[in-house]
Amino acid sequence: MMAASLVRRDKKSTAAHLKADLNWTDNSSGVRQLQELLDCVLNPEKPAADTEALDWCKCLIAGGEGFEEFCKMVRSYDNATLCGLVWTANFVAYRCRTCGISPCMSLCAECFNNGDHTGHDFNMFRSQAGGACDCGDSNVMRETGFCNRHRLRTGENVPTVPRDLLLMSEMVLPRFIICIIQYLRDGYTEPDTSTERDLQKVLQQLEPQISFLEELTKMGGAMRTVLTKILTNQQIFKDLSMGQEENIYAKKNYEKYLSALKNSGLVSVEEKAQSGAAEPTLGAEAGAGAGALGLLVCITMRPVSCVIFLDPSIMDSLKHKCFLEELLFWTIKYEFPQKMVTFLLNMLPDQDYKITFTKTFVQHYAFIMKTLMKSQESDTMSNRIVHISVQLFSNEELARHVTEECQLLDIMVTVLLYMMESCLIKSELQDEENSRHVVVNCSEPLLKNNTYWPLVSDFINILSHQSVAKQFLEDHSLLMLWMSFVSFFQGMNLNKRELSEHVEFESQTYYAAFAAELEACAQPMWGLLTHCKVKETQEYTKTVVRYCLETLQIWFDAIGFVDEPAPNQVTFHLPLHRYYAMFLSKAVKCQGLDLDSLLPHQEMLMKIMVHPLQIQASLSEIHSNMWVRNGLQIKGQAMTYVQSHFCNSMIDPDIFLLQVCASRLDPDYFISSVFERFKVVDLLTMASVHQNAVLDGEQERPMLEGALTFLVILSSLRIHLGMADDEILRAEMVSQLCMNDRTHSSLLDLIPENPNPKSGIVPGSCSFEEMLSAVADFKAPVFEPGGSMQQGMYTPKAEVWEKEFDPIMVVLRTVYRRDVQSAMDRYSAFLKQSGMHTTGNPWPPYKERTPLHPCYKGLDRLLHCKTLHIVIFTLLYKIWLDHSNMSEHVLCMVLYLIELGLDNQVQEDKEDEVRCILEHCHDSWFPGTNLLSNLHHVINYVRVRVPETAPEVKREKDPPPSTSAEASNFGQAQVFSLVAERRRKFQEIINRSSTEASQVVRPKSSSTRWVPPGTPPQLVTEILEIRESMLSLLIKLHQKLSAKQNSLSVTWLEDMETNSHAHGDGITAIERILAKAATRSRQSKRSIQEICGKVSPPVAPKKNSPTDKKTMDKDERRQRARERQQKLLAEFASRQKSFMETAMDVESPDADAAMDLGASEVMESEVLYDCVICGQSGPSTEDRPTGLVVLLQASSVLGHRCKSDEMKKLPTTDDEHIYPADTCGAAHDVRLALMQRFFKDSSCLQSVSIGWDGGVYVQTCGHTLHIDCHKSYMESLRNDQVLQGFSVDKGEFTCPLCRQFANSVLPCRPGRSTEVVSWHMPTNKKTAVLVKEVEDLQEQLGLFPVSTTTESNLSKEMESFIKDIKNTTQRKYMDYGKNPGSPDNDFLFMYSVARTNLELELVHRGGNLCSGGASAAAKRSCLNQLFHVLAMHMRLYSIDSAYNPWTRLTQVAQRRDEPEVPMLFRDCPSLLIIFVLTMPQPLRKEHFICLVRMLYNLQYTQALASLSAKFSPEERQAWSTSGALKKVMDISPTLLTVIDEALLLCFLPQLSSSVWSPHSIEYSLQQFCLPYLRLSCLLQHHLYGDKLSGCPEVEEFSGLAGCLGLLAPALQPSNPIYSASCLDWTVNAFDLMTQWCSEVTGLSDTQTLLVQDPQWASPHLLHLPDHYNIIFQYYHKKACTACKKVPKDPALCLVCGAFVCLKGLCCKQQGICECVLHSQHCGAATGIFLLINASVIIIIRGHRFCLWGSVYLDAHGEEDRDLRRGKPLFLCVERYRVLQQQWVSHTFDHINKRWGPHYNGL
Repeated sequence: MMAASLVRRDKKSTAAHLKADLNWTDNSSGVRQLQELLDCVLNPEKPAADTEALDWCKCLIAGGEGFEEFCKMVRSYDNATLCGLVWTANFVAYRCRTCGISPCMSLCAECFNNGDHTGHDFNMFRSQAGGACDCGDSNVMRETGFCNRHRLRTGENVPTVPRDLLLMSEMVLPRFIICIIQYLRDGYTEPDTSTERDLQKVLQQLEPQISFLEELTKMGGAMRTVLTKILTNQQIFKDLSMGQEENIYAKKNYEKYLSALKNSGLVSVEEKAQSGAAEPTLGAEAGAGAGALGLLVCITMRPVSCVIFLDPSIMDSLKHKCFLEELLFWTIKYEFPQKMVTFLLNMLPDQDYKITFTKTFVQHYAFIMKTLMKSQESDTMSNRIVHISVQLFSNEELARHVTEECQLLDIMVTVLLYMMESCLIKSELQDEENSRHVVVNCSEPLLKNNTYWPLVSDFINILSHQSVAKQFLEDHSLLMLWMSFVSFFQGMNLNKRELSEHVEFESQTYYAAFAAELEACAQPMWGLLTHCKVKETQEYTKTVVRYCLETLQIWFDAIGFVDEPAPNQVTFHLPLHRYYAMFLSKAVKCQGLDLDSLLPHQEMLMKIMVHPLQIQASLSEIHSNMWVRNGLQIKGQAMTYVQSHFCNSMIDPDIFLLQVCASRLDPDYFISSVFERFKVVDLLTMASVHQNAVLDGEQERPMLEGALTFLVILSSLRIHLGMADDEILRAEMVSQLCMNDRTHSSLLDLIPENPNPKSGIVPGSCSFEEMLSAVADFKAPVFEPGGSMQQGMYTPKAEVWEKEFDPIMVVLRTVYRRDVQSAMDRYSAFLKQSGMHTTGNPWPPYKERTPLHPCYKGLDRLLHCKTLHIVIFTLLYKIWLDHSNMSEHVLCMVLYLIELGLDNQVQEDKEDEVRCILEHCHDSWFPGTNLLSNLHHVINYVRVRVPETAPEVKREKDPPPSTSAEASNFGQAQVFSLVAERRRKFQEIINRSSTEASQVVRPKSSSTRWVPPGTPPQLVTEILEIRESMLSLLIKLHQKLSAKQNSLSVTWLEDMETNSHAHGDGITAIERILAKAATRSRQSKRSIQEICGKVSPPVAPKKNSPTDKKTMDKDERRQRARERQQKLLAEFASRQKSFMETAMDVESPDADAAMDLGASEVMESEVLYDCVICGQSGPSTEDRPTGLVVLLQASSVLGHRCKSDEMKKLPTTDDEHIYPADTCGAAHDVRLALMQRFFKDSSCLQSVSIGWDGGVYVQTCGHTLHIDCHKSYMESLRNDQVLQGFSVDKGEFTCPLCRQFANSVLPCRPGRSTEVVSWHMPTNKKTAVLVKEVEDLQEQLGLFPVSTTTESNLSKEMESFIKDIKNTTQRKYMDYGKNPGSPDNDFLFMYSVARTNLELELVHRGGNLCSGGASAAAKRSCLNQLFHVLAMHMRLYSIDSAYNPWTRLTQVAQRRDEPEVPMLFRDCPSLLIIFVLTMPQPLRKEHFICLVRMLYNLQYTQALASLSAKFSPEERQAWSTSGALKKVMDISPTLLTVIDEALLLCFLPQLSSSVWSPHSIEYSLQQFCLPYLRLSCLLQHHLYGDKLSGCPEVEEFSGLAGCLGLLAPALQPSNPIYSASCLDWTVNAFDLMTQWCSEVTGLSDTQTLLVQDPQWASPHLLHLPDHYNIIFQYYHKKACTACKKVPKDPALCLVCGAFVCLKGLCCKQQGICECVLHSQHCGAATGIFLLINASVIIIIRGHRFCLWGSVYLDAHGEEDRDLRRGKPLFLCVERYRVLQQQWVSHTFDHINKRWGPHYNGL
């Protein structure tokens, strides 16, 4: 009852009253009142969305104060020393590896910027899963990296919290929290009944409540302490959890909660009941619970492992003891809602909470993973889980604590097993029927979607702590469990070779398989290995090795493996082998263990080597196209296996393991196994013909090359055999750089992470950067004029090519075969350039190897075994005789093997050698095993098995003298005896190593041999006479390669220089080997000299010399073909070059003439044009006009010019701004608007030019075509279905010849070159006469016929071109008049097009004409043709003679009343263009000069007026009275007086403090007139083809004046000239000026309207800061001006600095997004935007856009698109200049190639 009355009262006063009651010593009534009030307010039966309860809570907690003040108050008692700011996905954070102790350390931007990280290895990153700031946490980062705020231990001097401050919170919050929990209980329904939606609904309603909890956590340490107490107190939970007895609603909730808890165990209750009775037999489909256990029993064969697995604490349902536990439980059930996660993480700075929460998390770990497996949204959930776990497990102290107390490791391994168990299938490897091994099924969603990664990533995270890893390695039962987990991946994703037809469906499961092995097996392995680096940890290594071997033995038994791998099968996944290999490597390298103590018996080694060897052979098969029917995915697997992220966990351990096996097994056995696996045994015969039972002809060569290359890699790779980490890093780096020049980031990416982590500096090891600068040179980014912008690249130093290039390492590390070729090409280019080897193609260089670690010395025995020597001998022989399938590569590898053998001698005892000889007496191929002594051993006869058809059989048989049959038994029979030998040895070893009789060796089943269809010809045994040794064969090959009979003289050994042999081709290689053999053995030296002495041409043992001839012919033919090809290529190249020259730059004379009509030499006939479509040449006629290919684009470049030459700065703080009012476009708009206020509209529209913003610019590539040809070309483009980067419907196309982008055709006027003569004739007429003539010409204008009576094709095309011009720009840029669409408007627009093009050409020439000559812009100029078309169009308008400005310019006339624009306000260049365009064409040059002169008078007067406006009254007085001006300017001072008096009335006295000297006045006048002169000069150049002569800038005025004929030639350059000397008056200057001045008097705005200063600086983009971070930090959080939200993709306009949303829907208008809108408004449809979050620039041009690249590069000259790497970026001035230049020159369309439509969506 009382509660009801309280609820109705005012909240604040009630709260204050209750707080006072509670503060009494006897507060029982207060407590009772509060509880009753809360019962009423926090009633879970009310809908959650009702915020009344929340308001009550806020008031009660604040105890009657305002909630905001309360928050402030509590914050003042904050004692936290950690930042702990929690963020969600996509937040921008920092990671500093220099300061981090844990690799997961991260900082918020504020803490990062307030700390000192200069020179550190840091990067910015966009958070994937969310995170929290670690600033202040010394467990995760070093204190030196803390920011200013968290460096001071703020906690020490914070006052203690007054008791009453948080009293109410302690009372109210428990009730608030249980209320939330009850809502959660009530809203939850089991997944089978509920849909996702229901859970989301419950969460949405609870949003305000959870946000309130989050708010409380942000009040700081004091409030967090209160919350921790409440959340972790078990008593409070007991009291409140079940609800009061009488509350039925609460009871129902509680039951719901209990039933939810019931199924929270890993094995649910029902499954448990069954599992008691379940038999531990392995069904193929094991049930989740029962079968799972049985399955493990079976796999591990060890009761121990099950004991742990049955650990009840892990398997059972959960029990909760406090609020925190239940909150986490519901967080999991609701699949980790973001708000709940943030709340739980925000509490972490509280240490007590952190420990309790971590334990709770671990307790729920199994349940979390169980929920994750069932979740539909596993991706989001995974991210949220890791967001929490990474905060808990990165802290070593905490991780160790929960490992000890809560068995975290046991839980993790158990849960991993449980997870994988849901997707096991029977392995089909080896013995498919009887296999007892199970593997994961890679097509299950669990693996395909990587659902296991949160668990694995946590596991890797805790193993990175030494204390935790130690516990793991000491716990044997856990290790055993782990090994059984790893064995689930052993042999997964088995590939079976398709032999008949192509697979129907290519499975992509291999992605999942490789990812699983890398993440679930290899990464934990690397984690463990980092803790096994010192002698003290030997025991750990021994244990792991022991368990690896045991598990491997179990695996071999389970798959039923005896000694032969099943044919046509391969799996790339052998994690058990790789664990074994890597721990072996570490044991020998770091822990000083003896290798033999860790190795199993011989038989086991033989088994271990089989599968890795199978993979190596399969790689060769895949590259030889033997697996082609399995589809592309098998190539994908072969490539992934060697790819940089995988190689150190896959191919490297495999090769190392094979090296270990090779060093311990019998070398003959090993070598014969290799050739057998590679299926090339049949090929190794001396006979010229053989049959191969398993390979097709074209596969033999690549497989043989593969086998030999593999042997070379095996015997020369030292990565795990004694190389130091630095050497490995260096070798990796060199091999990558040799393939291609690399950017820094791609190099970082390509070099395997282990053994050298690239981040952080490992003590005692050389850093990545130091090593890079030692082996490579940096090539700074280059900018090619074509626009391809390269990044900064690293390229190998010369000495690296010379001494360190290692082709073997390159072969090992190439993903694509073409990279090997690329490395060789670069190598030979280097040799040619440095002159080391100039003829022919060099061979891969031989590289000396670092010595082997003593443990692996046995590996050298491979090179010294008879089997290998027999193979080498056979191959040398076959190559010498050109047998089929022998290649240069085979010879290269054979020589490499010989040289390796010579360099790596085996030290053997003498007795041992004797024993060897005795033992092998039956085998007389070679006397011993030493290569050096076998080199000179001569082999006389060999017995071969050949088909009857072979050429050998044809000979008459001579019985072989003195050699017994066995002695010469080799060839196919001998190689078979090799296989037999291998069997024999295998049997021997087994008998020796095992006493059990039960070991039966399977005989090799005949089914594996494939018998070709059609019975083969009968084999017969033949005996060949050879009489060669390896040395003699080498010398004969030397002759063959050098094509000289006696290529080696007897004395060549003495004459040879040793150093010249490092680089070269096969000849060099053979010489090097012979030299080595000679220096190391006297016997060899003698043999060599002997052989060289009696050298004879090669005679094959078969007596058919025609084949020899054939061989020679073949070589010769090849040589000739090669020469022919070279010749053709050279010819083609020169043709191409000449085409490029003509097409691109040097246009043919007729095209030149087409552009500058009438060049200096007068042509007699019409101008001829080439049509680039039909190829015909001819004049442009009225009926069949020709046109220039042009691109029309609207441009606002001119409008963005400013007065000052400094670039405007991009604002990067709130105080900086850009004001657009001072731009050229804005100034002209204001001027025109002002004029329109005072004067008649039509007059205004002829007094200025528009087109500064949105003017139409015309540019051409200079190629011409018939307009009818063009139409049919467009038609064909329209029907072309190929996706083009342009829109044909808008008239866009590419020039058919040079492919430059275009959108219109400008008709060429028919050339009437006879008139050209009369145009140019210099005139002697008086100025007055010319003025009169001009006036008459203008009078004619009205009568001037527009065209002949009918409209010709030409005029139609001209009209259509005018239409194109109008459609190019927007209406707002054309209508400046008061009545839009009027002829006056049109007239203004048309002559402004001419003005725009002239002005832009001036800009392109650098703003002046000093450079003279034709710039590139002028060369392709089409202004002449454009003027003609505009003039045709403008004849439609006649100028009313009464208003004709010409009369006012040349005669003193009566003042009219019409409010016309005074002459002094008119723009002279505009008037000049109007006159030229409206007078009859072609205009004679004398008339043009006359126009220029008359307008110069006006321009000069305007200059004086403008100048006098700047004088102070005193100065004006002084100048008008003194005669000084007369001297200087040749003009009467009264002139100035006239102007003064006329204008004085309108001027206020100027505040001018400057003092004017005669010199400065002259300078100002010249500067004022220059723009007009430049424009006139340029116009004259285009109309009459006058050359522009260059001059120094100081003489520009006189140069231009002379060029225009304003100066008498005599006056030139002897003495400084004055601007006044160019004046030429036809009437009294005084009267005319007085008249012009009088027009102005009495006007109010004279000063603004007088042309102030016609000069504008050249256009610039904004000035950008040097560091990108400055832009990023300011703009990436800046809110959009339209919607006040922070845009997802903010962008900046680099022309005007506007901040816009890319693709933002908030700012869309009429379906057009903001960037496109802004590009239309700011750049007339050209926009240049910097995307803040990506650091790239995007260009919008009309309806298309393209990515331009970035102007910000990192320290290594690289772009960082999308800021993925997050390294600091710096402005690249060079690139920015290129961007600006493309903008000013309007060449975006031509230079950037990748355009696409934006559909208004940017």
